[in-house]
Amino acid sequence: MGVTDSPFIQACYGRNKGRIPVWIMRQAGRYLPEYRAVREKASFVEVCRTPELIAEVVRQPVVRFGLDAAILFSDILTMLTPMGLPFEFPEGGPRVADPIRTPEDVERLVEVDPEKDLGFVLEGIRAIKKILPDTPLIGFAGSPFTLACYMIEGMGSKSFDKPRRFLHEFPDAGDRLIAHLARNIGRYLKAQIEAGVDAVQLFDSWGGMLSREGYFRWSALPAQKIFETARIAGVPRILFVNNITPYLDMIRDIDCEVVSIDFRADLSHCSEKLPGKSIQGNLDPSVLFGSLRDVVTRTTRILGSIENHDRFIFNLGHGIQPQTPLESVSAVVEAVHNYR
Repeated sequence: MGVTDSPFIQACYGRNKGRIPVWIMRQAGRYLPEYRAVREKASFVEVCRTPELIAEVVRQPVVRFGLDAAILFSDILTMLTPMGLPFEFPEGGPRVADPIRTPEDVERLVEVDPEKDLGFVLEGIRAIKKILPDTPLIGFAGSPFTLACYMIEGMGSKSFDKPRRFLHEFPDAGDRLIAHLARNIGRYLKAQIEAGVDAVQLFDSWGGMLSREGYFRWSALPAQKIFETARIAGVPRILFVNNITPYLDMIRDIDCEVVSIDFRADLSHCSEKLPGKSIQGNLDPSVLFGSLRDVVTRTTRILGSIENHDRFIFNLGHGIQPQTPLESVSAVVEAVHNYR
């Protein structure tokens, strides 16, 4: 079976008649002993910049669990350094060296040339396709608002007050920042497709904290522009929004094939409000720490809540957590694959 005929790609287009596909957000990571073994020899940044290591850590969960898709190993902030905002990953999360504080800071951002500035990512994609030629590979990027949060806050945050204030205090500069990001993210995803990924996902991890008006202006419209740039025949586009429920009517009109649902949302309600879209999601990652019986029960409950399994991809409703029991992941994959 080729990639085009795989359950994952077929499900993205609503025509999967085979087993329900499953992959897991952050599936290459600290919960895997083989990933930790790689990290004993290389830092996170070194892994992200080394094509051979990228390919190895992408391969690990696919081989261990029999997952139906692989996802590129990288970080959404990778684009920041070539834009002119270098960052580090010390203990406790990312730190941007010189965050945006004024409208003038927006003007110093530079355009990114994916082949020149992010060639190690594209080489990583090519390396993955050599060792996993028959497994669909998902490329990804962070959404403009999500990247702007880190660029302005300078670090992680629970509320990202500084970015939200900046967009209202300096609306023209805020719009220029979001437009700059949308333009460069679109080109980056297109370059990933040209390097060999079979699908792309846009992570709107922090858009869910915006008002409806703010979401339309700083997340929905930029996502539309990005997906227009990354529109390539046969390459499905996936949008993940953390806290998606308030914005379903706007997301319905965004030009993408798949919408990934966070674990707080009601999957059947989202499916009903997103006609024509394939649906991905949405098991709570914390469920994987419960008993195996409960893991299977909750997985089956989600599967039963979807009417059209031809256009459904099973996933978590957010990234898998460190220390997640491996047997829980195996139980999820087995339950999904055996459902029909």
